[in-house]
Amino acid sequence: MRLQYRARAFRRIMVPIVPGGDNASSLAAARLIAGPGGKIILVGVVGIPAGVSLSVATSQARQVRETLLAHAADERVHVRERVRVSYAPWEELQVVIHEELPDLLILAWPHAFETLRITPTELFEELPCDLAIVRGPIEEHLKRILVPLRGSVYAEQALRLSLLIAQTADAEVASLRVVPPDESAQSEASFRGLERVLQNLPEVAQDTVASDDVAATILERSAAYDLVVVGTSARLDEVERRPLLGEVTERILEHSEAGVIAVRTTHALPEDLEGEEAGRAAISILVDKWFAENTYYADEFADLNYLLSLKERQGVTISLALPALNEEETVGNVIRTVKKALMDEVPLLDEIVLMDSNSTDRTREIAEDLGIPVYIHQKVLPQYGARAGKGEALWKSLYVTRGDIILWIDTDIVNIHPRFVYGLMGPLLLRDRTKFVKGFYRRPLKVGDKIQAGGGGRVTELTARPLLNLFYPELSGIIQPLSGEYGGRREVLERLPFSSGYGVEIAMLIDVFERYGLSAIAQVDLQKRIHHNQPLEALSKMSFAIIQAVARKLERRYGWQILEEVNRSMKLIRYEKGRFFLEVEEIAERERPPMIELPEYRERHGL
Repeated sequence: MRLQYRARAFRRIMVPIVPGGDNASSLAAARLIAGPGGKIILVGVVGIPAGVSLSVATSQARQVRETLLAHAADERVHVRERVRVSYAPWEELQVVIHEELPDLLILAWPHAFETLRITPTELFEELPCDLAIVRGPIEEHLKRILVPLRGSVYAEQALRLSLLIAQTADAEVASLRVVPPDESAQSEASFRGLERVLQNLPEVAQDTVASDDVAATILERSAAYDLVVVGTSARLDEVERRPLLGEVTERILEHSEAGVIAVRTTHALPEDLEGEEAGRAAISILVDKWFAENTYYADEFADLNYLLSLKERQGVTISLALPALNEEETVGNVIRTVKKALMDEVPLLDEIVLMDSNSTDRTREIAEDLGIPVYIHQKVLPQYGARAGKGEALWKSLYVTRGDIILWIDTDIVNIHPRFVYGLMGPLLLRDRTKFVKGFYRRPLKVGDKIQAGGGGRVTELTARPLLNLFYPELSGIIQPLSGEYGGRREVLERLPFSSGYGVEIAMLIDVFERYGLSAIAQVDLQKRIHHNQPLEALSKMSFAIIQAVARKLERRYGWQILEEVNRSMKLIRYEKGRFFLEVEEIAERERPPMIELPEYRERHGL
């Protein structure tokens, strides 16, 4: 079954159709937010004042039914057949809400509030889903969206919704920050989370304006846009004791020349959150958007002739380097499978090389017999010394290969298939902005004679992903940061330092992100991967090296000195003949400089 990758979105949207309201704008907003895969639930509601016979609502009910029927043919629309006529319309609607469980309720301003006879404060207190207050005109074919942002806890949802609508409408998004002269340090701090997100969204135009009147400035700018999206919260006016959406939001709803969507999320941070904490949840906007747009499926690229046409059009060459250490059981099948499909039948690969780490079995002989150039990485660039470790082999593979794109896959894959390679090629050939691609997959774990589906990736889940979530939350959408199947453009890889050992994958991922931004990274689902699982002690050593690699990156980012020489040894617990003892092992995650800095490399590649 093919998996679906999408950002957190509104999959079920409810729109009450009310007499006399701007139902067209509400429906247009629902279609923009739902996108092609969402469901829109329409329910007719007519409110009648107490003491008036319900029978007087006949003509209004008919008008609402006609609107419902006019949209019933849309496959995304589900129409609740009965129009609800009631003295207590909000209570009637609540019943439907709890039956349908929408993610979002859309209400037209101000008619829906008048029909339901509910205040914003009461609504927000009782609503179990997110809310969008809509004021037209809103059309589905809009082109420009303005999202005013401050450091409030509701700005996250406004930006998220703007990006979602822009994706559906193929529209442009611009953010506007209006800074009053008395801007407080607390307000400035609360905006930092959003600022960090915006730095990684180059497609969002950004503007900051100093002004005493926030609402007036937003209204002035809104004249150049089709839609304004703002976050909102309900509160009581302390003097008049009347419900408010917020002064700025109410003025925009009343006076904007563009259509308006004011969004309130039930998933927001608490309103009393202060300082930088108020902006931290905003990072999920960036991660969700990246995940939806940059997660691919290997079968999307199964048409090898199409990939070949992309490759020839761009005039690029592609190298595959295979790191190996004592893989005689699997290396032959890996080479034969990939070479047959991607060199002999369709010339996507320009070269395959084996980067051996001084195997003591027949790994090198098998590769040579299959016509593959073999290098022992300890003997490549010997003037720089010979280090053990996978990262060292990958670093030196840059020197011996010649491709504009370099791909790496492990040689212990039992269920090898060409998709492990063409899946990595696809995002790099499809989009110029993609600089680096990681593979991910389901990893069955063999325990004794039994297979536990999806039980692999223990170091990933217990070490790598927690570290990324903690220190590099923008990378928290990477499903398997430690996968051995990945690749990138030479112009990027040759400028990166390489960890020599197990930390190479996570260190490379962090470096690409910090130098080129999140949008330069893609990931691709390679389906299922079966390989030889390692014992717990080996995984413990791997985790130790990975933590070292991340610590080094944090040292450079913040100028801290975290690790000392003493931190490079790991105390392993041993048990023998009824006693425990400690054994010390050096696990120093050293680093190689960017390959492009080596004169030998520059000479070999004509730089």
